[in-house]
Amino acid sequence: MEATVSDERPSQEGPATFREVFAQREYRAVFAASALSWIGDFIAKAAVTVLVYRETESVAYSAAAFAVSFLPWLIGGPLLATLAERHRYRSVMVACDVIRMALMVLVAIPGNPPWLILCLLFATTLANPPSQAARSALMPLILTGDRLVVGLSLNSSTGQAAQVIGYLIGAGIAAVNPTAALLINAGTFALSATLVRFGVRDREPAMRAEHRSHLLRETAEGFRIVFGTPVLRAVALLVFSSMLFSIVPEGLAAAWAREGAGGGLDTGASQAAIMAANPIGFILGGLLVGRAVAPARRLALIRPLAVLAPLALVPALLDPPPLAVALLAALCGFAVAGLLPVSNGLFVRALPNGYRARAFGVMATGVQVIQGAAVLITGLLAERFSIPLVVGVWSAAGVLLMLLTAARWPSRAAIDAAVEAARNDSGPALPRPAGEGDGQLDNLPGEHRRRSQSVG
Repeated sequence: MEATVSDERPSQEGPATFREVFAQREYRAVFAASALSWIGDFIAKAAVTVLVYRETESVAYSAAAFAVSFLPWLIGGPLLATLAERHRYRSVMVACDVIRMALMVLVAIPGNPPWLILCLLFATTLANPPSQAARSALMPLILTGDRLVVGLSLNSSTGQAAQVIGYLIGAGIAAVNPTAALLINAGTFALSATLVRFGVRDREPAMRAEHRSHLLRETAEGFRIVFGTPVLRAVALLVFSSMLFSIVPEGLAAAWAREGAGGGLDTGASQAAIMAANPIGFILGGLLVGRAVAPARRLALIRPLAVLAPLALVPALLDPPPLAVALLAALCGFAVAGLLPVSNGLFVRALPNGYRARAFGVMATGVQVIQGAAVLITGLLAERFSIPLVVGVWSAAGVLLMLLTAARWPSRAAIDAAVEAARNDSGPALPRPAGEGDGQLDNLPGEHRRRSQSVG
């Protein structure tokens, strides 16, 4: 997603600064809008589970209210993301925010039956794939060069912080008034739409009308370019592999805390420590590596960080106490955050214009499916074996997988050639006006859930 005119820094220079990134007016608008939406989303998730449980006293209904946000990605994420390629990115983001705002107001109406709440929530989350895909595709048009990588690090770290803040605020408000929490979420969407509408410049759609075909065919082209291009395929495999193990401590935290509570912590505190550790490590890793490490060094660190991420969890075999588990999860999150923004920045720069939203849909859906499968499989294994054994062996297998992935990582020459080819390939997109995006430039992924923020 690199611009025609690049401000890519020479490899010997230091990284872009936060000041340089926030100096871009459009980035400030997108950053603020995204942060508001993320916080509002997590406030609403906490509130909805409380609201549904109060109405039904059913754990299954409450869990369904939480899990419904994953369904659009699983049943049609790439297809929905492809829609963003056909329209102006700013218009897509604003329209999705307005739709989600209106639907959240309907969810907040007192007396709604649980089935209607679930239907409205599902309709709300259908707007997530096109909105997030449009934001991801817009980022390289706002930030260029190393500013893109630093911007991605900021976005990823902010998404992690929004999760923690949103859950804490949401749980606190929901205990008193779940409806108020849902209205707050609606308000964050209204503010987000306003910020994007007046803070982001309008641009022509990435795909010309004459290049449109069947929506399914356009979606298939997204898969083709991701898995048919060696550099993009290498990044996709790296991101997907890292998601296989980094989510596991968080997914098994409740059961792990019950089995190993001790060391001065009760079960609730142990679970909170394990669940919060990975996001905290991710925040620290994203900010530290993104800001303090030079661009060329970051690229060189991808291989060792890829191996370190699962390796950090292998000591779970020793059945450490919850605080030690939290430290291991934080180290894993740190390593993942160190490699994801760099690989994501490379991914978007190696994509021709006109394929970015579709490629984001492919990546975000893959991240959702892989994370869900990893938690499901390890959870089933933990029914027969101890959780420390399952996590330790699973992570050891992750080390082997990452060693293989690192061994097949493309050379710097291949990476540079892919980025240059993407620059010169306008694909189905409109040609950019000369100088557009000068001095400017998104999970796996990844917006999120935060894992989708791991991809752009």
